[in-house]
Amino acid sequence: MAQSAAYQKGEVAPYDLGRTYEPVAKPLDAARENEAQRVYPMYNQLYLGDVVSTLQMWPDGLFDACMTDPPYNIARDRKGLSWAFSSHVTIDSDWDRFSNTDYEAFTTAWLQEICRITKKNGNIFIFGSYHNIYTIGAIAARLDLRVVNSIVWAKPNAQPNITCRMFTESTEQILWLCNNTNKDAKHWTFNYHHMKELNGGKQMRNFWEIPVTPMRERVHGKHPSQKPLRLMERLVLAGTNPNDVVVDCFAGSGSTLLACDRLDRRWVGVERDEGYCEIAHRRLDDERKQRRLFPAML
Repeated sequence: MAQSAAYQKGEVAPYDLGRTYEPVAKPLDAARENEAQRVYPMYNQLYLGDVVSTLQMWPDGLFDACMTDPPYNIARDRKGLSWAFSSHVTIDSDWDRFSNTDYEAFTTAWLQEICRITKKNGNIFIFGSYHNIYTIGAIAARLDLRVVNSIVWAKPNAQPNITCRMFTESTEQILWLCNNTNKDAKHWTFNYHHMKELNGGKQMRNFWEIPVTPMRERVHGKHPSQKPLRLMERLVLAGTNPNDVVVDCFAGSGSTLLACDRLDRRWVGVERDEGYCEIAHRRLDDERKQRRLFPAML
């Protein structure tokens, strides 16, 4: 068996090794599901559709947690920058381009829906950079959501700064919210002892040095802001429990969904781009097939 067929190494070994292979369901059109008056989403299912209108279909308090990587609004008012010595281009897609006012309204709309469909005191993890994390934090403050932590993801192999006019941007932030008011927030999930064990018996700090997504995790297609599996697995292990239901409303190429699938969490994804939905589905199904049919290859 070729090495490329092996499933990927993550933070820990997958929980489902040796089980019978079950194909991952193909993405469903959220608008058609709405027409069919399906009130509850199916678990382990990716939905193609607009984030806000899709979330509005679902009932209150359905999910144990949310982990998501929304648009950063990096493409606002400019084209993506390229570099002569690399094929890398900064994000320049229309889905990442908003005016300041529109971005704030859009972020407020989807975050309010996530708060509605996530259980009280459930965890909400939101990725961001300096371009947008302060806006998201300000909106969370207006909604009186409890900020539990911020996590800094440091990239030791970050792309060099191509303008040479500032420091190399080598970090992203993860805003950890508890879905309740500052006064009432309590009993959010944090698997402290598991994190301590992963950190060699010492308390894990909120500064995580993890390389950017390797090419072997992009074999089914590329997403410009794809997060590494190791990073997403650590979040899943820290903030959820087996059999929890996790939603990612900006699923992209499926890193959150894959981490949940490997670690016995049920997942639901929403992604508006059909191409990214196809990448995520191929990635999820192929990786599940490899780790269940060929567990000795790790």
